[in-house]
Amino acid sequence: MTIKDFARLCGCNPQTLRYYDHVGLLKPVQVDPWTGYRNYDEEQALAFVKIKNLQKAGFAIEEIKGLLERDNRAIWRAFEEKITEAETRLREIKEIQQSYQTEMSEIQKKIDEVKEKITGAMRDYDSAEEFGIDEARYKEIIDMVDQAFAGIAELDPKEMEYVEIDEKHLDEEEKKKFDFLNDPSYEILYEAHGWRYAKEFFGKWGGLEAGKEHVLLFRGAAGRFGYGFSNTVLGMILAENKGKRMNLSCSTGEAPDGQNHFWLLRKR
Repeated sequence: MTIKDFARLCGCNPQTLRYYDHVGLLKPVQVDPWTGYRNYDEEQALAFVKIKNLQKAGFAIEEIKGLLERDNRAIWRAFEEKITEAETRLREIKEIQQSYQTEMSEIQKKIDEVKEKITGAMRDYDSAEEFGIDEARYKEIIDMVDQAFAGIAELDPKEMEYVEIDEKHLDEEEKKKFDFLNDPSYEILYEAHGWRYAKEFFGKWGGLEAGKEHVLLFRGAAGRFGYGFSNTVLGMILAENKGKRMNLSCSTGEAPDGQNHFWLLRKR
């Protein structure tokens, strides 16, 4: 029986039979060495039915090969196992569906809490003396930080990452991890020492390089840098580098000499 006749018998197209031949599921009984024509036996239609149905049920090619020589009882059991797997997966998907909205609401709540903590600290902070920012401009910066959180649930983590590090809460092992000044993988781009207010130097280094990891280090007297200070730094950096992909770490800590120090570093 030619491939066209066999395809007509099975109710498929010849291309399907060529594919089954190619993957080793259903070989023709004879291939003419001169013309390459494939010939099939009528009884192979039974194998075709097995293959077609097993494939439609989601069995992999290797699984189908293993079942072709089995009797109908074994194939029926295989279908039952596949049904059990599908039912189990369906239950899992339904559980995921039910928990999805709850998890989304919970993560949005956490995002809102972080946003309120940051913007609240900024609203309570007087930026005029430290940074020389007037009230109107500072409100714009706070609004920009607030807007940055608006779509943070969908934000690619690579687009912007901000890490605030307070060394008072780090153990010795963690302090070594965040010892950027002694880490050869970081280079110093700018530094300022002995200053009184951050406005004396802040922003003099120009814009930050997009896509690069930057670290801002502040060292001073105990209690010199609070939450409002560090998040104002965040807002100002966002304002200066609007539209850029940012990866920032802001580290605050005490200075042994009691003086104010600042370093801007970039990962090499």
